[in-house]
Amino acid sequence: MEKFGFVLATKMLVDGKRKVRYMYHEETTNPQDSGWRFFCGDEDDDYVNNPDNIAIYDINTILEIDKSVLPYLNCSTGIALEREDENATFIVSSGFNVGEECD
Repeated sequence: MEKFGFVLATKMLVDGKRKVRYMYHEETTNPQDSGWRFFCGDEDDDYVNNPDNIAIYDINTILEIDKSVLPYLNCSTGIALEREDENATFIVSSGFNVGEECD
């Protein structure tokens, strides 16, 4: 597998082994940071804004929980993807995206 680097994800997603329902790809200046951010979708603002609830993970940690994100990892920065539930297909999230569409 291609090396994507590290990602940020909520502990609710990783510790709970929950599938990703929202993810976005942002610019980064750190070459080890892929720029990907992953959420299970149940986190509220208070949870997300608490740095104790976010951690740095190798992309393989996320893929062990949810392989369905793999086809999207080459999407451009500025893209956000979401899905209605854990089994739905990801769609481009409106209101966030500044990047190109994802193939």
